[in-house]
Amino acid sequence: MRASINLGRIGGVPVGLNLSVVVIVAILVIGLGFGRFPIEYPGLPLAVYLLAAAVTALLFLASLLAHELAHALVARHYGIGVSGITLWLLGGVAQLTGEARTPRADLRIAAVGPATSLAAAAVFGLVAWLLAAAGAAPLLVGVFAYLGIVNVLLALFNLIPAAPLDGGRVLRAVLWARWGDRVRAAITAANAGRTFGYALIVLGFLLVFTGPGFQGLWLALIGWFLVNAASAEEQQARLGAALHGIRVGDVMSRSPVTAAPGETVAGLINRVVMRERLSTYPLVDEFGAFRGLVTLNRIRQVPTELRPLTLLADIACPPAHPDDGLVDLMQQMSGHPDGRAVVFDDEGRLIGLVTPSDITRALQTADLRAPYTAPHGADLTVLGPEDHRTEAVRRSERR
Repeated sequence: MRASINLGRIGGVPVGLNLSVVVIVAILVIGLGFGRFPIEYPGLPLAVYLLAAAVTALLFLASLLAHELAHALVARHYGIGVSGITLWLLGGVAQLTGEARTPRADLRIAAVGPATSLAAAAVFGLVAWLLAAAGAAPLLVGVFAYLGIVNVLLALFNLIPAAPLDGGRVLRAVLWARWGDRVRAAITAANAGRTFGYALIVLGFLLVFTGPGFQGLWLALIGWFLVNAASAEEQQARLGAALHGIRVGDVMSRSPVTAAPGETVAGLINRVVMRERLSTYPLVDEFGAFRGLVTLNRIRQVPTELRPLTLLADIACPPAHPDDGLVDLMQQMSGHPDGRAVVFDDEGRLIGLVTPSDITRALQTADLRAPYTAPHGADLTVLGPEDHRTEAVRRSERR
């Protein structure tokens, strides 16, 4: 889920809004401003109700952000990268670039979200109580009381043991600790999520034909999202099992054809592109230092008349180390449409490339390797929380 509006960083984590979040705001403003608030607190101008509804919507988004930010901060505590947080139509998403190494870390990362929602509910409830005790306007008290109730419901819904809900991740962590097999636990949680999603879809369509149609459509939409997200989680778990233990250095293409940052697009086309069946060109300076990555797609985007004038450095694109895990690298590459990564040794010298065809071949030959069992708990707990952070720092320094 990509952010359309960048809100900056909180605690070092990029935060953004997807335009679909406007639907949430519209539903809340219309439902509260024209429905709930006028019915429960009659006699006020419409503008007051709409203002109260808008404030409620913004505070609700803030509570969603707090929920996702809690996930992100605890994940970072355990050495897992966070590429950003995006609020969208169905809530929020904290985009993690790695997986927990232990069941305990997995449990804490999952559970902190609902715990934060419950804490927000307590804060909103306390504010409502204090305002009521101080004799504030009933509508103002009602705004905070509503937010307290909504956050309780948000926490309870997220605790349902069905991936990708937080409760599904809690279930995964518990089963992982019990079975010692993260993949089996993840697939079980994903199956639970898919079953719950289908149940919501059926219930939603029943409501469409027998009662409140809008609520039914909303439930069906949530169910559809859960089914697709649960399927994606199962696929990711199986992919991780297939590629577990494969290093970047095992699949990269060595001795890549390089180009100079000061070479023009037209020069590269004449020298290499039309003669070699390549689609990726690392840029290195005269000392062999990496200065960027140019792909055939980027070259094609340069208008013909500008190619003799455009330097490769002007259109140049995650670095990797040969000992990195391939699954970790693929998660880092997920936001790069070119789908390539450059590989450096400990001295920072360019030694290879990882392309989509390299990864495809690794998948195709995964079952041809030596007898292999799916990753179990012990396989994924090589690094503890402190060790994992140290390893992340070490890798960042050598790059």
